[in-house]
Amino acid sequence: MSRRAQLAIAAVFLLIVGFAVYSTLGLGQVTVEVCMEFKGRSECRTAAAPTEEEAIRTATDNACGLLAAGRDESMACSATPPTSVRRLP
Repeated sequence: MSRRAQLAIAAVFLLIVGFAVYSTLGLGQVTVEVCMEFKGRSECRTAAAPTEEEAIRTATDNACGLLAAGRDESMACSATPPTSVRRLP
């Protein structure tokens, strides 16, 4: 194998390892705590994602998973605005 091919393989390997470390450590992630109220019950959950919008959606879905019973209630809960959203460090 030529020296150039070896360098290309090493560069690709380092890029993959770098991406894995970046993803695993949560660098560049936004973390939020979302509190939801549905049918008289409330629940707060945290989530991290690349964007604040994705983190809010994930935390909302996690909270609604505990508050709602069944698909219809889960959809109704997810459509309800959060009672609070707090960005965490």
